[in-house]
Order: sequence, then C-alpha cells, then structure tokens
Amino acid sequence: MNSYAPAIEKLIKAFARFPSVGEKTATRMASHVISASREEAAHLARCLLDVKDEIRFCSECFNLAQGDLCEVCKNKEQRDVTTICVVEDPDSLVSIEESAAYKGLYHVLHGAISPLDGIGPDNIRISELLQRVAKGGVSEIIIATNPTVAGEATALLITNLLGNNGVKISRLALGIPLGADIRYSDRMTIGKSLEFRRKV
Repeated sequence: MNSYAPAIEKLIKAFARFPSVGEKTATRMASHVISASREEAAHLARCLLDVKDEIRFCSECFNLAQGDLCEVCKNKEQRDVTTICVVEDPDSLVSIEESAAYKGLYHVLHGAISPLDGIGPDNIRISELLQRVAKGGVSEIIIATNPTVAGEATALLITNLLGNNGVKISRLALGIPLGADIRYSDRMTIGKSLEFRRKV
C-alpha cells in the first residue's frame, strides 16, 4: 500500500526521472512544491513550459538559445571570431565562459563518438563544424572535448578531418589540476601532464 496520495506519488516519480535525483531527493522536492503557494507552483510550471517552448539550438554554434542565436553568437563584435572552441555539450561551454579566460566562438557537438553506444560521427555536429571552417575566416580550432575514451576519439577524428585545412588545431591542456598533490594523481593524469608539459 502506498503511503502517499496518487498525485504525490506521480510528482515524486516525475522528479525522480531527473539525472542524479533519487527517491529521497524527489520526495523532498515534491514536499517543497506541496508547501509552496499556488503562485510559486504555477511559476515553476510556466518556467518548465517556457524552456520547452522557447529554447532551441543556436543556428550557428548549436548552443542552447532563446531565438535564432545564442548569447555568445549575438555578441560577435566582442569576440575573436577567428577562433572556435569545440565542446561536447552546452554545460562545458558555460564552464569555459565562467572562467573568463576565453573570448572566441564555440561549436557544440552534442555528444562524443562512442560506437558501443551507437554514436558515430553522423550523430553529432561534426559536419556542421567542417562547414563553418570551410566558409573561411577561422584561424584556430581549440578542441575541448572531455578527457574520456569517447572525447579523445572525437578529438582525434576532428584533428584528422581538419588536418589539411590550414587551420591551427589545439587541444585543451590536460593534466594535474591546480592545487592537487601529484602522489594522489592517477597514471593517466600524470601521463597527460607529461605529454602536455610546457616550457617555463
């Protein structure tokens, strides 16, 4: 026998479908909605529907956008339009933007090559990247895919496809994070740190 009314059970199950949200967290979220005012609940519902109705992919870089262009592509006059940073997902783009260390444009792949998961080059936005480079005006591609098997495979494919275009291709540096202790780093991280060492 369920302890909650059917409507509450339904809400808990809906929240539990979110990534990294277990049943206990979903139950707390449902309790918050129940204790909130009707106006707050209506506002939450409107926000959810607005996102579904208004958010789409940017027509240039495939970041999430409210309209034809995302916030980055809308402000090209303040960006280095000759440099494109390639990321796997919009969350990676946001992380790089928050660093305030990069002022170029982006290209969001929406995934990485993973044959075991049925994801090949045609399932992500690689062809659109090639089209952007073919138009001219791009001097450097910074590959910022994740340091995973899929991310590395994607980076290698992009490097091979763009190798003869006369465009500089660089890879986001990988290695030991700032403030970390070398003795606690794994072998792959230390290997990448040595591979991508720089002159001082």
